[in-house]
Amino acid sequence: MRVDPVWSRADLRAFVDFPLRLHPTDRYVPLVSSVIAAHRDAAELFVVRDRRGEVVGRTSMHRSAPLDDKIGPRQLFGHTEFVDDDDVFTAIMDAVATRADGRHLFGPVALLPNQTGGVITSGFADRGFVDSAWNPPYYPKMYERHGFHRRFEADTWLVDLDGTAPAARPAAGAPAGTDHGFTFDDARMAAERLVIRHGSRWHLRSQLPILRRMLNASFAQLGYYTDISAEQLAEQTDGLAFLLDEALLLWLEKAGRPVAFVVTVPDISDYLMSVGGRLGVLNQLRLLATRGRYRRDAVLIIKGTVPDEQGNGYLTLLSRELHRNLARNGYRTLRSTFVERANVASAAQYRRAGGRPLHGYTFYERGTAV
Repeated sequence: MRVDPVWSRADLRAFVDFPLRLHPTDRYVPLVSSVIAAHRDAAELFVVRDRRGEVVGRTSMHRSAPLDDKIGPRQLFGHTEFVDDDDVFTAIMDAVATRADGRHLFGPVALLPNQTGGVITSGFADRGFVDSAWNPPYYPKMYERHGFHRRFEADTWLVDLDGTAPAARPAAGAPAGTDHGFTFDDARMAAERLVIRHGSRWHLRSQLPILRRMLNASFAQLGYYTDISAEQLAEQTDGLAFLLDEALLLWLEKAGRPVAFVVTVPDISDYLMSVGGRLGVLNQLRLLATRGRYRRDAVLIIKGTVPDEQGNGYLTLLSRELHRNLARNGYRTLRSTFVERANVASAAQYRRAGGRPLHGYTFYERGTAV
């Protein structure tokens, strides 16, 4: 096995193409290729080749001072894909360990846990979706056979929006089709000076700082989360404006102060699978022209409440508004990116709507010596 750095365009193409050949095209949703290319600014990319020169694995290596401050010094790896072969996996992790200088290995993250990464540990028959992982069953087995242990175990979630699940039906006494299982006393709106705001295609750039402040404040207490910078948020939301369904990006103001938010987007996973994650100008134009096809499924990317307002039911209010808008706009499913199993309150929001865990989810960690 050779672990070769990605230097040339041909190397990068081989890096991007490898998981497209490895995984089923109707389950694995590739990360956008331009995002992978941008990650070369912060991480080293590698491909693993066998004796015939064929690519049989890939990974990236980097470090993050903010994550070190959060969980201790770690050698991070990401974009990690491999055939079902112990020798290939060993070659990858030996290369990562060589760079570690005694640090524990942690990943896969690209570039941080609150961006993309992770390994699914169940639900392999269900397709992945944007901003979430999909991998075959041998991945978690391989990690654990080679001395890795799970960290930040979580689940992704799926909510069917046909209203048949008991928890999705209106609460007793509520008008049919209005609360979707989320009860909030509307008299509080005026009493607490609450106003629900919506995202805007034309003003999203100016709205991002509002969301970033709430995001960093509400997630600071989570073990894996590091503050997201303005540049990172701009990268993660690049191209979102022209796809945005304005009814699905919500935040709540209390007396003029933003206190809670929900970021949900149309699920373009089918399109990303069809173009192999290549969203160049031509494919972006094609997506824009056909975006109406991708208003059947939605993905809840992130939600939260600033710390001093948690427990006041504000996410319940936003969830009610979100589900009303999903129903009004004809969506059939809502998927959610991973929610830590320790975060019982957040998971309860999905159960209340009749949802179920979709994929088991985890990151992996190992000391440098096995």
